Amino acid sequence: MMEWGSHWAFWLLIPVALLPLQARWTGRNRLAVPADHAAERGVSVRVLLAWLPEALWIGGLALLVLALARPQITHRDVVVQQNGLDILLAIDTSGSMDAPDFSMGVVPVSRLEVAKGAMSEFVSARTYDRIGLVVFGADAFTFVPLTLDHDTLTRALQHVQIGMAGRSATAIGSAIAVAGRRMEQVKAPSKIVILLTDGRNNVERPDPLQAANALAALGIRVYTIGIGSGAARYGTDAIDEPTLKKIAEVTGGRYFRATTSRGLEQVYDTIDELEKSPAKVKKLVKHEELFRRYLVPGAALLVLQVLLSATFLRRGP
Repeated sequence: MMEWGSHWAFWLLIPVALLPLQARWTGRNRLAVPADHAAERGVSVRVLLAWLPEALWIGGLALLVLALARPQITHRDVVVQQNGLDILLAIDTSGSMDAPDFSMGVVPVSRLEVAKGAMSEFVSARTYDRIGLVVFGADAFTFVPLTLDHDTLTRALQHVQIGMAGRSATAIGSAIAVAGRRMEQVKAPSKIVILLTDGRNNVERPDPLQAANALAALGIRVYTIGIGSGAARYGTDAIDEPTLKKIAEVTGGRYFRATTSRGLEQVYDTIDELEKSPAKVKKLVKHEELFRRYLVPGAALLVLQVLLSATFLRRGP
């Protein structure tokens, strides 16, 4: 990235730009000739090039001003000295998540689309944390392993669809168990799971509370989110808030309820505040000075101007 180290130097371009007026003020605007009759010979090479010394003088000074302004290319690197959190996002993709009881402006949108948008915003704010994605419905699986490549994760989120893990059931226990197995394999100063659902566990095994206790033993916190504002209206199972609260409680997390798009965004904002990343980063800034690119040609133009003004294009008094 091109930058300038001494912006104040650009003010010197103002007097440089006024130099063409000097000739009119001083009267030094005629070429020196050996005799009066020589001036009567008409157009010559010297007359055609009479403007050159002044142009060289102005151009040379302008380049020296640019050199004085210290042009430089700045290289910025970030070195991660300590990793951040490991975070697994678990999202319900059962059929009930297609209920359009949320809105963006005046446009109705499904619970799943609102959840994907809020998750994307959350991911973008966690620069130095490894984040993965688990999807669940009748079954559960890791859709994106833990990664620092948040662009890829965000793109993958856009491909999450209703029914990709089964439409007909909500395996909350399976989602917690899958997240636990994934987290057990990695070492991090802190590990959390954020589970979002609009229903209740209706798959016999594994039991959600048993799975939650297993994660608690591993030191993994689980934040649970109940999403949806009209379960009865859309014929979906009511959210099992007691179980979601218990899952959060035994693991040291919290339960949240989101009934609006803005409310869901605030839930993720709250979790973002509660779980500060322990990542330590060092920013390295290196400047590559480029003033010689302007200094050398500027000085060359001034030398050439002096030589021409003293010889071939010498001006009269």
